[in-house]
Amino acid sequence: MGTVAVSECKTMVTLPGDSVRAIQWRFADRFDLQMLVQSARGVARGTVARLVAAGERNTHEWTPAKGEMMDSFDRAGVTAAFMEPEEGGFIAGPKNLALALAAFELAWVDGGAATASLAGFLALAPIHERGTSEQVAHYKKLAAPAQPGEDRKPWRGAFALTEPIPYVGVDTGMLSGKLRVVEWEDGEEPLLEVDKRGRFITNIAFANFVTAAVNSDDGRIKGSCIVILEEGDEGVFDRGTPTKKLVHQLSATGDPVFKLKVPASRIVGGYKVKDGVIVPNFNHSEVIEAVFRRTRVPVGLMTAAKLLSAVEPVIRYQRQRFRGAEGAKPGSVRYEQGIQQREDALHRLVDVWACGEAAASMGFAAARLFDELEPLEKEKTAILKERGIQGGRAEMKALRENEERAMEFLSLPAGDGRREDLESDPLVNYVLKDAEANVLCPATKLWNTGHGANMLREAVSLMGGYGITEDCPGFLANKWMDAQLEATYEGPEAVQRRQLTVTMTGDVFLALFRAWSREMRRVASGKPGTGACTLASAMNLWLWTLQYLRSSTDAAGGKLYHGQRQGVTFALADALCWLLASRAQILDVLELEKRGAEDAATAEGLPGTVQFLSDLCHTQAAQAAGEVSRICGELVFGYNRHPAWDEEGHKNCFLAAELDEYEEFIPGIAAMAVDVIAADGSHPLKAGPCAGCAGGSEFLRLQSKLTTCLTGSRLAKDRAAETVSRVMIPEALDYPAAGKA
Repeated sequence: MGTVAVSECKTMVTLPGDSVRAIQWRFADRFDLQMLVQSARGVARGTVARLVAAGERNTHEWTPAKGEMMDSFDRAGVTAAFMEPEEGGFIAGPKNLALALAAFELAWVDGGAATASLAGFLALAPIHERGTSEQVAHYKKLAAPAQPGEDRKPWRGAFALTEPIPYVGVDTGMLSGKLRVVEWEDGEEPLLEVDKRGRFITNIAFANFVTAAVNSDDGRIKGSCIVILEEGDEGVFDRGTPTKKLVHQLSATGDPVFKLKVPASRIVGGYKVKDGVIVPNFNHSEVIEAVFRRTRVPVGLMTAAKLLSAVEPVIRYQRQRFRGAEGAKPGSVRYEQGIQQREDALHRLVDVWACGEAAASMGFAAARLFDELEPLEKEKTAILKERGIQGGRAEMKALRENEERAMEFLSLPAGDGRREDLESDPLVNYVLKDAEANVLCPATKLWNTGHGANMLREAVSLMGGYGITEDCPGFLANKWMDAQLEATYEGPEAVQRRQLTVTMTGDVFLALFRAWSREMRRVASGKPGTGACTLASAMNLWLWTLQYLRSSTDAAGGKLYHGQRQGVTFALADALCWLLASRAQILDVLELEKRGAEDAATAEGLPGTVQFLSDLCHTQAAQAAGEVSRICGELVFGYNRHPAWDEEGHKNCFLAAELDEYEEFIPGIAAMAVDVIAADGSHPLKAGPCAGCAGGSEFLRLQSKLTTCLTGSRLAKDRAAETVSRVMIPEALDYPAAGKA
């Protein structure tokens, strides 16, 4: 009998280092980003870790020690990461990946510290995205750290969008903040009064300026807008009382009250005057849409950092669990391996690790995508303006024409001349990347913080009772609790799911999705150990289900895929997130394998690292396939009426007399019949005949194929578990435990 030759399996010796991550997350050629990572890490594992260890999370108040953390951000260059070089920064061009990397490093130790840093950028983001050139230059210069020779403190900002209860957390369109004209002399700039009560506003304890969302309460002002408030403005600038949070205590949160007079030039993006009415150039929704589509990504990466940071403490705990016991002598398996003698502990840790890898891969892919999209967005605006196309509807119509060209590009084979022409068209490129970003951003926020929080609970449980103690290594209990809040930042799960239900059905995205499925098939042909085949089959099942649901009704005739039918749309959005995360993870491992040999620090041990990370990919792809199969199966069959013992239900049943007749020609059929109706009308004792699969045969075929594609996934998990049991870790964590600052 023939056998298949199996190449020797390499084993990862140490945890993936910086050189591996730089290649995976595509900043190996960016020295500026590498320096930012090291600077942010120094602050996180130094200043921030000491604050947590010293118990600064035990108070809601903003203390001098916490204030020192903000100063350390300035000294390390973290604050300046948002600025252009001419504004006092050191990174030129788009900053999405830079901010994501900084947030990742800070959240590795504490989510509140990462939030305190990001909140400052969030306050500037409305100005950066939609502000006038004067507003951008003025406030970014104020917020930049002092340059050599300057004697000043940088301004800190806060973003006041959220309203008090009952509005808080409900809808960003619900505004109770009011804007009125208090003085408007002929030929003079109007003076406005802002009346705003904020809720859960981060950085408010020390903010020098606030970007606040308000609605018109005056017939001389149209609609809503974002207004810049300063602590020196005339009126009330009350920071409010600190919020009594159970989490993120290293960020300052409160419920401020503002009643201030400001010049109309503080309206973000400026305004026009039409028929005696002030018309802001951007309403508040347009501003926050531009802001949130980028800033949600770093929040998702904060949870990813927590997951990956849990790996080393859990390994250390598991191996040392029995040391000191009478029966655990040095050199024995019990002494060296501890709990890791058992497969269950290893497999559960592999699940946590695989989830962390997928979350990080998807988050950094989204951050890079926005860096690519930003210049294209500016080029798109310039091209359309040059063609005389301005305004929302006119731009949408022009871009719709380019959507057809984008889908044509995706359908053409490589090497086709027409494909090359389309690829060089900036509008086609913009349409493609915009469609992807509109899905990837909410998917990152939803899956990373939602499923990530669940997996952090698993990580804590792997520490046993130690996991919920104050001195748990790696602050795992804090991270688990912090993740609950991150899931609500910048819109809770329902907001992300609602956005996905709209964007994931766009024609351009679905064309991209089909191309990604084909891509995974190609990967699987050469790298089957990545789980790419499993993922491709799951993608096809999801796509079939979406098409089925969009054209089907339930048992009562109600449309299944509908904006108000969130039991359908939200569930399908959840399933998509699993697929996107798994795809990003596989692509990162392929990038490492492709580029790793070029880097001396990575080349040694590269085969073992690639093998292990591929096994994690396969494990995660199998998890994704299971979730997609379950969700899609429920949606396809779950809205059908279960058969009853009525005339309609009898159609799929055998009559006893018929079976007797068939038995003469097909021996044994009577034993195979499930639902049989006797001559007197009696039937099996159950609610109705077994449900059939009418209309779902193609789904069952795809689902069956997906199931067989799981072949090898558990072997991959076994290999990954074996590696986890042997991988070397440092002697101790490089930041202290609580109480040991």
